[in-house]
Amino acid sequence: MLEDPQLVPDSRVRKSASRQSRSCKVCRLRKVKCDRVKPCHACCAHGYPSRCVYDSVPEEEAQPISQAEEIRNLRAEIRDLRARIADRRDDSRDQDLRRLDQLESLFESIRSAPLSVVDSIVREIRSAQGGLKRNAVPVGPWEGREAYETINTSASPSRRHLLAGPDEDFNDVPELDEDGDRGELMSVASGSDSSSSSSSGTISIMSMQRPAVDVFVQRFVDAFAPEVDVKSGRAGALRAAAEVRMFSPLITDAFEAVSVAFFGRSVQDKQIEASGFRLYPRVLRGLQDALMDPERCKAESTLVTVILLLAFESVERTTQRGVAAHVRGAVRLIEHRGPENHMYGVEHLLFTELRPYWIGGAMAVRQPSFLAREEWKTIPWSAGTTTKDILHHLLDLATEVPGLLAQSDSFKRANRASIMSAQEMAVKQTALWNQISELTAFFHQWRRDWVDTYPDGPSQEVEQTSDQEFPVFQQRDFRTGAAFPPTKFSYPNLLLAQTMCLYYAFRLVLSSIDTRPQDRVTPIEQYELACGICRSLEFYIMTAPGNMINRLAFPTRVAWEAFPDDGPERKFMIEVLQLVERRHSLGLWGSAAMEELSTQADSQMSRE
Repeated sequence: MLEDPQLVPDSRVRKSASRQSRSCKVCRLRKVKCDRVKPCHACCAHGYPSRCVYDSVPEEEAQPISQAEEIRNLRAEIRDLRARIADRRDDSRDQDLRRLDQLESLFESIRSAPLSVVDSIVREIRSAQGGLKRNAVPVGPWEGREAYETINTSASPSRRHLLAGPDEDFNDVPELDEDGDRGELMSVASGSDSSSSSSSGTISIMSMQRPAVDVFVQRFVDAFAPEVDVKSGRAGALRAAAEVRMFSPLITDAFEAVSVAFFGRSVQDKQIEASGFRLYPRVLRGLQDALMDPERCKAESTLVTVILLLAFESVERTTQRGVAAHVRGAVRLIEHRGPENHMYGVEHLLFTELRPYWIGGAMAVRQPSFLAREEWKTIPWSAGTTTKDILHHLLDLATEVPGLLAQSDSFKRANRASIMSAQEMAVKQTALWNQISELTAFFHQWRRDWVDTYPDGPSQEVEQTSDQEFPVFQQRDFRTGAAFPPTKFSYPNLLLAQTMCLYYAFRLVLSSIDTRPQDRVTPIEQYELACGICRSLEFYIMTAPGNMINRLAFPTRVAWEAFPDDGPERKFMIEVLQLVERRHSLGLWGSAAMEELSTQADSQMSRE
């Protein structure tokens, strides 16, 4: 019996059908040519390297080329080779040195060569043909374009030209002489005398600089984006941003400025710290140019840079209002980008992980926030990149608070100016009270639904002890007026600790405008909410890795405003602020108690 030829499987047809497109999803959607590098040139040029995603394909030749993967491999081989060279004194040392020169040249080519060249270079590595066949090294940084040429490694361009590029203003670029700050900076990071470095050309200069910067960036990332599990709260946004910094000159400069300054501050070396400061104006100029460009202002690199400058201000606190200014700038940029641009990759992580900052910033300016719109509560999570947890369900409620603060301020101004009739005032007052009552009820319901049934259990009360580094919190007894040490809160994980501190803070801010004749939050209840934050500080500060403690900056300031000036509570908080500043090298946590984070109406008027 003859089989129907249409039903006979054809291996050639099956093989052809199984092969998928070699272009990334974005290029296929936009119907443009893809160079199959990951991330590809088109995605990098549009400022969205993290969106460059490829479908899995069965054939090795159809796999995208990963620059990041090859860079990691080369770094590991260079590190091992340097260790062998340091231990050897025989004839093979010269051979290893030559191999090291080749690897370093290849590393620079992969790291920063034009994307049209990277494909063939990586293929040479993967096919194990051996040797360096293309000495492509940068003659200037990527300043919105690629400025490269294939030259011999014995050429030695100006060091200032390597750092600044052909069109850069040299007045704001630190010198690279071995006797200057920059030379000392690299010597500290590499652990060796910079004068012992080879002077055989461009590659030796770059090999002295880049490992040092990488050390600083890694230390900064470990501090501000520590690797934690979801029960501690996600903290990988800046780590993910660091992995794509090579594809954006703006992000590269921003990471260098912030990480160098942070490293200098953490090791208390003023010269290193000053080197980061000198790079800061260049980053600000680059950011300003990006914000003026209609397309680049929505790019991933622009958002990352704004967040990095926020981190820089938390470290250095260059002005009393620097942190608040960068938070407001980030919020305006996020609104301009729209919720659809925060569904994937680094952009999604930056929006969701730092969402408490954006809401806290809206409360500080006491103005209605776009974050209260339904699309901002749903669209960023619609792709399933992450899912909402106990914290984000709380933040959904907190987005309503800034609008109520604005209504309260408007009502008070109208009342003082006597521009409305008594009936109109009564109607507006009743409407405000109803909204406050409704939101307060939602907060209570959230606690019953999420905290009382928390899978890992509730917080526990533990006795405070004085034989430890952390200050002892003193609470007042309103009946006797005496101060006593209450129990402190111990939580099953950091996520619940952060969430509860924010819950206390949001309730406190809302209660500041609660003037209802009945069922209002009383002054004693406000005091207990503030004490809840203070009783949680030790657990979070002594448990949180890196600089995750910044996540409690806003609740700490809110608690500060709830206590009298000369009470034992304020004394405790001053000691805590100084402890954090000392342990974490964060200028934000100074004795000024982070006044730029204040949510009080009089503080807002003074800022204006």
